[in-house]
Amino acid sequence: MHHFNYKDGELYCEDVPLRSIAEKAGTPCYVYSRATLERHFLAFDRAFNGIEHLTCFSVKALSNVAVLRLFANFGSGFDIVSGGELFRVEKAGGEMGKVVFSGVSKSEWELRYALEKGILLFNVESESELKLLNKIAGDMGKKARVALRINPDIDPQTHPHISTGLKTSKFGIGLEKARELFRGWKEYPHIEFCGVDCHIGSQLLKLAPIVEALSHLVQLVVELRGLGLDIKYLDLGGGLGIAYNDEEPPPPMEYAREVSAAAREVNCKLILEPGRVIVGNAGILLLRVVYLKETGAKKFVIVDGGMNDLIRPALYGAYHEVLPVIEKPVRSGNIVDLVGPICETTDFLAKNRVFPDVKPGELLAVMSAGAYGFVMASNYNSHPLPAEVLVSGKDFYVVRERERLEDLTGKERIPEILLQR
Repeated sequence: MHHFNYKDGELYCEDVPLRSIAEKAGTPCYVYSRATLERHFLAFDRAFNGIEHLTCFSVKALSNVAVLRLFANFGSGFDIVSGGELFRVEKAGGEMGKVVFSGVSKSEWELRYALEKGILLFNVESESELKLLNKIAGDMGKKARVALRINPDIDPQTHPHISTGLKTSKFGIGLEKARELFRGWKEYPHIEFCGVDCHIGSQLLKLAPIVEALSHLVQLVVELRGLGLDIKYLDLGGGLGIAYNDEEPPPPMEYAREVSAAAREVNCKLILEPGRVIVGNAGILLLRVVYLKETGAKKFVIVDGGMNDLIRPALYGAYHEVLPVIEKPVRSGNIVDLVGPICETTDFLAKNRVFPDVKPGELLAVMSAGAYGFVMASNYNSHPLPAEVLVSGKDFYVVRERERLEDLTGKERIPEILLQR
């Protein structure tokens, strides 16, 4: 599942001891395994062998340009949700003709930028967006390829904060409204309606909601072709889950089998947007213990990284396994909270966790932190952003330098009037 393993009692990433990375790059630090990234991407993509498809890695899950370049080398497409992500894909050498642009709030400059770059497809999420895109494309003398993102009102059976396919969600267009927009295609002379799209949520552990949503898309494609629209693309989004603790997500081969069977009737090119399933277990957050603290009611292990570096536990109550870099026996009597330096009660990485004895200065690895880890990090409490490291066999590379204190204020200016005394 990943390449983080103990060797002679010490935790390694591939053939590199995490201790060596901490000595070079410091902590907190994100560490990614190239071998795991490659294995997961190829396992997902090859599950669809024999089926016309395009795997578009979801950039929002992990946007480091070195990681994007790794996937681009395998011919990956990319699912983006901002102009900034498109810029990253371009810098990484990704093919613009393999980019799909999702997201509910695409601004005018982002739409123009994506049209200039010649991306494959816009996943349009509202009538207002469709009208603006039509106008911009007309002004530029171009035609924009569009899929409408359908909101099928299906419960994805995941955390409410990452459910995107219910009618109360901000995402997508209801089926009836989508039918209305498709039927009015002649009102949009600068739009090529060529696809339908759906993404119902993240960290999905069951295939039934995905197949149910797909059945609505297939029915819609049949209807639209009856209207004379050439629907070429069926975009299923992403969302396939991973094992953080004891979850049992469906493997890519099972996912591919179910999806291809459900979509066979319409013979569209499938667009797939995996993120977490590829990178989630390919990365860890490396931390160092700063203090131990005990009150009358609680024991705390205080580390040098917190919700500013990895917000998922605070935001979703998410579980991440935490391992000592030097292997130790776990004592059932040690129940601790693992907390960081941020001045918020919600600043924790683990709560009420049975944990081994550790001392200040020891290294810990927060597992399964490759997805929605660094990309959601912040400078809250004026902490510099952590470094990112890519391991390849016996070598490792700093692929993002740690921010310096100077970087915190580098874009700020004190107006002259405040410098006068």
